[in-house]
Amino acid sequence: MAIAFNKFDCFVENLVEKVHNLGADALTIALCAAANAPIASNTVLANLTQISYTNLSARVPTISSSAQSSGLYKLVLADHTLTASGGAVAAFQYIVLYNDTPTSPADPLIGWYDFGSSLTLNDTDSMVLDFDASAGALSLV
Repeated sequence: MAIAFNKFDCFVENLVEKVHNLGADALTIALCAAANAPIASNTVLANLTQISYTNLSARVPTISSSAQSSGLYKLVLADHTLTASGGAVAAFQYIVLYNDTPTSPADPLIGWYDFGSSLTLNDTDSMVLDFDASAGALSLV
C-alpha cells in the first residue's frame, strides 16, 4: 500500500492525554465506501459509516514494533491480508486504523488511507495491506 497516511485531528490530543498505547493496544482496521469518506474531524469509530464485514477475514493487524530512535517514533505494522470467503465483500475505498482498546473515548480513530477509487473483493480474492516497514504505518517527530 504505497499511499499516504492521513491522521485524524483527535489523534494528537488522544496521544498526549494517554488514550493510546500504540505498542500494546488492539489496533483494528475499518473499511468505508467512497460515499462515506472519513474526514479529519471525525473522532471515534461511531462517526464513520462502515461497510458490511460479512465474508471478510479478520481486520486486526500485527504490531511489529512501536519504538523511537533519536526522537523519531515509528509504529510498524506487519503486512496484513484481507480475504473474502463465502461471497463478495462490499466495495470500499478507505482503510481506517482505530484503537479498539480504550473505552473512553470508545474506539478512538488514528488515521486513514485513501485508495483513490473503490475496491471490491470477490469470493476468494485477497488483498495485502502493505504497511511500510521502513517508514512505519505512522511516524511522529
